[in-house]
Amino acid sequence: MKDQGRSTRKRTGGRLKPASNKKRHQLGREPAETTVGETRLQYIDSRGTEKKVRALSTNVAQVADGGDVSEAEIENVVDNPSNVNYARRNIVTKGAIIDTSAGRARVTSRPGQSGHVNAVLVE
Repeated sequence: MKDQGRSTRKRTGGRLKPASNKKRHQLGREPAETTVGETRLQYIDSRGTEKKVRALSTNVAQVADGGDVSEAEIENVVDNPSNVNYARRNIVTKGAIIDTSAGRARVTSRPGQSGHVNAVLVE
């Protein structure tokens, strides 16, 4: 999944000839796969002069309950709809259901893109 370019096949199954070579902006990277553990961050060059912060592992989440936001400790990942094996491996992605000290919560941020975990209480 490193090259994000156009498909090499048409809708009908026929081959598409490449109109140009691969460009740098079409490159992808390996997924961060944020795990539960002591906080480790990685800073990555992104487009322009910006930096992107990736959370490689974290054990803290900002949990919202209505209008109140509190910091809670992440205990483990209960369910992850993006991949059945992610819950078993304690990998946090957007949409994952996590057990926190404040209760069960659903992750609303993308830890591999923003570097932190925001969540909303489910129960």
